Amino acid sequence: MHIGQLAKQAGVTPDTIRYYEREGVLPSPARLESRYRNYGQDDVARLQFIQRAKALGFTLADIGDLLSLSGDRTSDMARVRQAAQARLAGVEAKLAELTRLRDGLVSLVDACPGHGELQGCPILNALVGETHEHH
Repeated sequence: MHIGQLAKQAGVTPDTIRYYEREGVLPSPARLESRYRNYGQDDVARLQFIQRAKALGFTLADIGDLLSLSGDRTSDMARVRQAAQARLAGVEAKLAELTRLRDGLVSLVDACPGHGELQGCPILNALVGETHEHH
C-alpha cells in the first residue's frame, strides 16, 4: 500500500509517517519501481502501537526502546515493566505538581472577595509577591 493508504488505515497523516521514519521508530519501506513507498499490514500495526504508546505519554525514544524489546525474543517482560514504571513515576510527579498548583489556586480564589479595588486583590498581590495584612 502507498503512504496515503497507510495513513488512512493507521489514523495518522502522511507527514507523521515520514516523521516517524526520520526518527527511526518506523522503518523506511522498500520502494516500488515507481519510487513510491510500499507499506504492509505490519506498518499499520506498528503505527497503531506508536499511537497507543504516545497516548500513554511515552516519548518517541521510549517507544523505540519498547519496539526493540518487543522484537527481541530473548528479552523478558521485566524490561518492559521497568519502562512502564519509569513512565508512571513521571506521571505521578506531574500529578503531584498539578495538585500543588490546584491547591495554591484554590487558596487564592477563596481569599479573593471578587469585588473592591485591585490593589487589595489577594490574587494579584500574590503574583507580585506582596502580602497585605488586614486588621
